[in-house]
Amino acid sequence: MKLFLKGERCLSDKCAMEKRPFAPGEHGRRRPKGSEYSVQLREKQKAKRTYGLLEKQFRNYYYLAVKQKGITGENLLQLLETRLDNVVYRLSFAFSRNEARQMVRHNHLSVNGKSVNIPSYRIRPGDVISINEKSGKVRRVKELLKSGFKSKAPDWLQLDEANLSGKILRFPSRDDIDAQIQEQLIVELYSK
Repeated sequence: MKLFLKGERCLSDKCAMEKRPFAPGEHGRRRPKGSEYSVQLREKQKAKRTYGLLEKQFRNYYYLAVKQKGITGENLLQLLETRLDNVVYRLSFAFSRNEARQMVRHNHLSVNGKSVNIPSYRIRPGDVISINEKSGKVRRVKELLKSGFKSKAPDWLQLDEANLSGKILRFPSRDDIDAQIQEQLIVELYSK
């Protein structure tokens, strides 16, 4: 499955999934369907790689989702979507989540006027994310200013192109999250 981890390269003909849409190796084309456990594990790995998390981080997010009221799978996706690096990606400040993570780590962004360099910082409704004024010399920021934003922000975010900032209007619901992840399989895997 194409996870769009390489940014714009996944939109072109150079994408690895376009060239070879099967697993690597001699037996990649003939791999049989796996067991129930392997399907659940693949779904968890897909979610981890999509959001760029390690196992321990992902497990901690799962335990936070279990403690919250509501459906555990939807809570998990909501927690993952409201990470600072993911919100930066959704606001089109970066081509990929990896680039968004790097922008956060290099202090190019501020939340509510305070500089934040932690990609896992949890964003709440009402928070305003903006690109720092000193970061105007960064190549990606110059490209944003010159060409404009390529994608529209989701409904739960409000983008202000003139000020290079975005505001969180509300927590995302499952309908707002376009990730092709079956969160119920992840919940089943962890509940064993």
